[in-house]
Amino acid sequence: MPVRRVVVRGPSMAPTLADGDTVLAVRKSPKPGDVVLVTWASRPGQLSVKRAKEEQATGWHVEGDFPDASTDSRDLGPAQVHAVIRWRLWPRPGRL
Repeated sequence: MPVRRVVVRGPSMAPTLADGDTVLAVRKSPKPGDVVLVTWASRPGQLSVKRAKEEQATGWHVEGDFPDASTDSRDLGPAQVHAVIRWRLWPRPGRL
C-alpha cells in the first residue's frame, strides 16, 4: 500500500508522538531526521515507529525520540524502512 494508517504504541517517540496517536505513513525514500515505519529481521512482523538517523549498507540506524523508553537500532541493529510518517491524524492533526 502506498499510504497506511498506523496507531503508535508505547512512549518511545515522546514528545513527538504519544501512545495512541494515529499517523499516516507514506511509502517513499527516507532521509535522516524523518519519522519512519520500520521492521527488524530479528522481530519479523513487528512494525515500529522511529526516527531515521543514518543510512547504512545493511539498512537504517533508527532511534526513538525518548531513548530511555525505546528499543531500537542500538539494541536490534539496522532496520528496514517501509514508509515515512508525514502526518498525525489524531488527536492533534498536523504535519510532522
